[in-house]
Amino acid sequence: MRWACAALAAILAAGCGYRFTAGGAPLPEGIRSVCAPVYRNRTAEPGLEALFTESMREWLSRSGAASSGGCDATLEGEITSLAGAQTLLTPAETLASYRVSAVVQLKLVKGGRVVAQAEVAGAEDYLPARQPAGDVLITEANRQAAIRRLADALARDGYERLAGGW
Repeated sequence: MRWACAALAAILAAGCGYRFTAGGAPLPEGIRSVCAPVYRNRTAEPGLEALFTESMREWLSRSGAASSGGCDATLEGEITSLAGAQTLLTPAETLASYRVSAVVQLKLVKGGRVVAQAEVAGAEDYLPARQPAGDVLITEANRQAAIRRLADALARDGYERLAGGW
Protein backbone atom coordinates (compact mmCIF):
# COMPACT_ATOMS: atom_id res chain seq x y z
CA MET A 1 0.00 0.00 0.00
CA ARG A 2 2.79 2.40 0.89
CA TRP A 3 4.51 1.70 -2.45
CA ALA A 4 1.27 2.37 -4.39
CA CYS A 5 0.77 5.70 -2.61
CA ALA A 6 4.37 6.73 -3.36
CA ALA A 7 3.95 5.81 -7.04
CA LEU A 8 0.69 7.74 -7.26
CA ALA A 9 2.30 10.77 -5.61
CA ALA A 10 5.20 10.63 -8.09
CA ILE A 11 2.82 10.48 -11.04
CA LEU A 12 0.78 13.40 -9.75
CA ALA A 13 3.91 15.45 -9.04
CA ALA A 14 5.11 14.89 -12.60
CA GLY A 15 1.93 16.55 -13.87
CA CYS A 16 1.18 17.04 -17.52
CA GLY A 17 4.20 19.12 -18.44
CA TYR A 18 2.60 22.41 -17.45
CA ARG A 19 4.68 24.94 -15.61
CA PHE A 20 4.52 28.61 -14.76
CA THR A 21 6.73 30.85 -16.87
CA ALA A 22 6.86 34.52 -17.68
CA GLY A 23 4.39 35.44 -20.42
CA GLY A 24 5.20 37.39 -23.53
CA ALA A 25 8.01 37.15 -26.02
CA PRO A 26 11.54 38.31 -25.14
CA LEU A 27 12.38 41.92 -25.93
CA PRO A 28 14.95 42.81 -28.63
CA GLU A 29 18.68 43.30 -28.02
CA GLY A 30 18.68 41.21 -24.87
CA ILE A 31 16.64 43.70 -22.87
CA ARG A 32 15.60 42.02 -19.63
CA SER A 33 14.38 44.87 -17.43
CA VAL A 34 12.27 47.83 -18.49
CA CYS A 35 11.27 50.98 -16.66
CA ALA A 36 7.96 52.52 -17.72
CA PRO A 37 7.63 56.19 -16.80
CA VAL A 38 4.18 57.77 -16.79
CA TYR A 39 2.74 58.05 -20.30
CA ARG A 40 2.09 61.41 -21.93
CA ASN A 41 -1.60 62.12 -22.33
CA ARG A 42 -2.41 64.12 -25.49
CA THR A 43 -6.16 63.75 -25.02
CA ALA A 44 -8.69 65.89 -23.19
CA GLU A 45 -9.53 62.95 -20.87
CA PRO A 46 -7.93 63.48 -17.44
CA GLY A 47 -6.19 60.58 -15.70
CA LEU A 48 -5.62 58.33 -18.70
CA GLU A 49 -1.85 58.52 -18.30
CA ALA A 50 -1.98 56.84 -14.88
CA LEU A 51 -4.38 54.12 -16.02
CA PHE A 52 -2.49 53.22 -19.23
CA THR A 53 0.89 53.32 -17.46
CA GLU A 54 -0.39 51.04 -14.70
CA SER A 55 -1.66 48.54 -17.29
CA MET A 56 1.71 48.48 -19.06
CA ARG A 57 3.62 48.08 -15.80
CA GLU A 58 1.37 45.15 -14.87
CA TRP A 59 2.01 43.56 -18.27
CA LEU A 60 5.77 44.08 -17.92
CA SER A 61 5.60 42.41 -14.53
CA ARG A 62 3.63 39.44 -15.92
CA SER A 63 6.16 39.15 -18.74
CA GLY A 64 9.13 39.15 -16.39
CA ALA A 65 10.49 42.42 -17.81
CA ALA A 66 9.56 44.80 -15.00
CA SER A 67 12.52 46.51 -13.40
CA SER A 68 13.25 45.73 -9.78
CA GLY A 69 16.26 48.03 -9.69
CA GLY A 70 18.18 49.23 -12.70
CA CYS A 71 16.71 49.34 -16.19
CA ASP A 72 18.16 47.98 -19.41
CA ALA A 73 15.66 50.13 -21.31
CA THR A 74 12.77 52.57 -20.92
CA LEU A 75 9.34 52.16 -22.43
CA GLU A 76 7.90 55.56 -23.34
CA GLY A 77 4.19 55.81 -24.05
CA GLU A 78 1.94 58.50 -25.43
CA ILE A 79 -1.85 58.34 -25.61
CA THR A 80 -2.64 60.22 -28.80
CA SER A 81 -6.40 59.81 -28.94
CA LEU A 82 -9.46 58.66 -27.07
CA ALA A 83 -12.84 58.76 -28.76
CA GLY A 84 -16.35 57.54 -28.06
CA ALA A 85 -19.32 56.78 -30.27
CA GLN A 86 -22.69 55.11 -30.33
CA THR A 87 -22.45 51.67 -31.83
CA LEU A 88 -25.99 50.49 -32.39
CA LEU A 89 -29.50 51.86 -32.37
CA THR A 90 -32.35 49.41 -32.01
CA PRO A 91 -35.41 49.61 -34.27
CA ALA A 92 -37.19 51.55 -31.52
CA GLU A 93 -34.42 54.19 -31.84
CA THR A 94 -33.02 53.47 -28.40
CA LEU A 95 -29.29 53.30 -27.83
CA ALA A 96 -28.01 49.74 -27.43
CA SER A 97 -24.32 50.39 -26.68
CA TYR A 98 -21.37 52.76 -26.81
CA ARG A 99 -17.78 52.22 -27.97
CA VAL A 100 -14.63 53.85 -26.66
CA SER A 101 -11.44 53.68 -28.74
CA ALA A 102 -7.84 54.76 -28.18
CA VAL A 103 -4.50 55.03 -29.96
CA VAL A 104 -1.18 54.72 -28.09
CA GLN A 105 2.36 55.30 -29.39
CA LEU A 106 5.12 53.24 -27.72
CA LYS A 107 8.90 53.48 -27.92
CA LEU A 108 11.42 51.12 -26.37
CA VAL A 109 14.56 53.17 -25.73
CA LYS A 110 17.96 51.74 -24.79
CA GLY A 111 20.95 54.02 -24.24
CA GLY A 112 19.15 57.00 -25.82
CA ARG A 113 18.41 55.02 -29.00
CA VAL A 114 14.97 53.80 -30.09
CA VAL A 115 15.21 50.01 -30.28
CA ALA A 116 11.59 49.37 -31.22
CA GLN A 117 8.41 51.36 -31.62
CA ALA A 118 4.78 50.56 -32.19
CA GLU A 119 1.40 52.16 -32.51
CA VAL A 120 -1.47 50.23 -31.00
CA ALA A 121 -5.16 50.97 -31.33
CA GLY A 122 -8.26 49.29 -30.09
CA ALA A 123 -11.85 49.69 -28.97
CA GLU A 124 -14.13 48.40 -26.23
CA ASP A 125 -17.91 48.43 -26.05
CA TYR A 126 -19.98 49.26 -22.98
CA LEU A 127 -23.65 49.52 -22.12
CA PRO A 128 -25.59 52.61 -21.12
CA ALA A 129 -27.65 52.48 -17.94
CA ARG A 130 -31.12 51.08 -18.47
CA GLN A 131 -32.78 51.91 -15.16
CA PRO A 132 -33.43 54.28 -13.57
CA ALA A 133 -34.03 56.19 -16.79
CA GLY A 134 -30.45 56.22 -18.05
CA ASP A 135 -28.58 57.01 -14.81
CA VAL A 136 -25.46 58.84 -15.97
CA LEU A 137 -23.35 57.50 -13.08
CA ILE A 138 -23.94 53.90 -14.10
CA THR A 139 -23.13 54.71 -17.71
CA GLU A 140 -19.92 56.47 -16.65
CA ALA A 141 -18.90 53.52 -14.46
CA ASN A 142 -19.41 51.22 -17.47
CA ARG A 143 -17.32 53.60 -19.59
CA GLN A 144 -14.48 53.62 -17.07
CA ALA A 145 -14.51 49.82 -16.93
CA ALA A 146 -14.31 49.73 -20.75
CA ILE A 147 -11.35 52.14 -20.71
CA ARG A 148 -9.61 49.86 -18.16
CA ARG A 149 -10.16 46.81 -20.39
CA LEU A 150 -8.89 48.81 -23.36
CA ALA A 151 -5.75 49.90 -21.49
CA ASP A 152 -5.03 46.27 -20.56
CA ALA A 153 -5.53 45.06 -24.13
CA LEU A 154 -3.34 47.81 -25.59
CA ALA A 155 -0.58 47.08 -23.05
CA ARG A 156 -0.56 43.42 -24.08
CA ASP A 157 -0.66 44.25 -27.79
CA GLY A 158 2.00 46.94 -27.43
CA TYR A 159 4.39 44.65 -25.59
CA GLU A 160 3.93 41.90 -28.18
CA ARG A 161 4.58 44.31 -31.04
CA LEU A 162 7.70 45.72 -29.39
CA ALA A 163 8.97 42.21 -28.67
CA GLY A 164 8.03 40.85 -32.08
CA GLY A 165 9.34 43.80 -34.06
CA TRP A 166 6.15 44.38 -36.09
